[in-house]
Amino acid sequence: MLNLLSSSLLKPDATHALDAFKQRHHDWQTLRHVAIIMDGNRRWAKERMMPSLLGHKEGSKRLKEIITASTILELETLTTYAFSTENWQRSDEEVSYLMKLMADVLSQDLKGLADLGVCIKVLGQQDALPSYLKDVLQHAEAESATNTGLHLQLAINYGGRAEVTDAVKRIATLVKDGVLLPDEITEATIESQLTRCGTVLPEPDLVIRTSGEQRLSNFLIWQSAYSELYFTPVTWPDFTVQQYCDALGTYFNRKRRFGR
Repeated sequence: MLNLLSSSLLKPDATHALDAFKQRHHDWQTLRHVAIIMDGNRRWAKERMMPSLLGHKEGSKRLKEIITASTILELETLTTYAFSTENWQRSDEEVSYLMKLMADVLSQDLKGLADLGVCIKVLGQQDALPSYLKDVLQHAEAESATNTGLHLQLAINYGGRAEVTDAVKRIATLVKDGVLLPDEITEATIESQLTRCGTVLPEPDLVIRTSGEQRLSNFLIWQSAYSELYFTPVTWPDFTVQQYCDALGTYFNRKRRFGR
């Protein structure tokens, strides 16, 4: 039923791309977690001689399509890099616009996401966010907590180094309080302290970055140690479901050895 609902929300060419992807890759259900660095909104607008802020608005429309496609593909987790700890360095006008855009889009789309069974989790340091955005995020998490479909992780005011630093601080407190011995600290200990917001989700199988840059930019730096990476010159607003399927298809053409 959810797949029928999801398909009805996409254009025919997108639905066709997903069907073709499933036919080409019979093991498509083994793909569990995809993470995306949604880059190129401003570049997209500049290329069209439009105000850069409009690029962000167009990018938010693309995200809806990719989320819908991910539900059809029965992904367990989709993590999107919406706003980094470094993005505060942008102009006050752009930051304010992004904060309001995220709040408006999530408020408007929450029911639709719920209909698709999407469970929303927020990664990052929410204390620095405007109160109206924090309220929307907390409401979205609470309202979708019992949904059993796609886990949508929104990385907002997120930085991988900050995440690891916070985890180390919490572990240091446990050691100081005598709860944990230094020799007992393992990778699993660190992972348990990372900002996973609830259930332990799988590490990304594939990290996608749009718009040509070939770096992780402080995104899921612990979790992506063995992730496959895919870089495309296509800007995020131009990243269609067909291109999403092409990116996912490269995952099945690679052999993951994990050092073996």
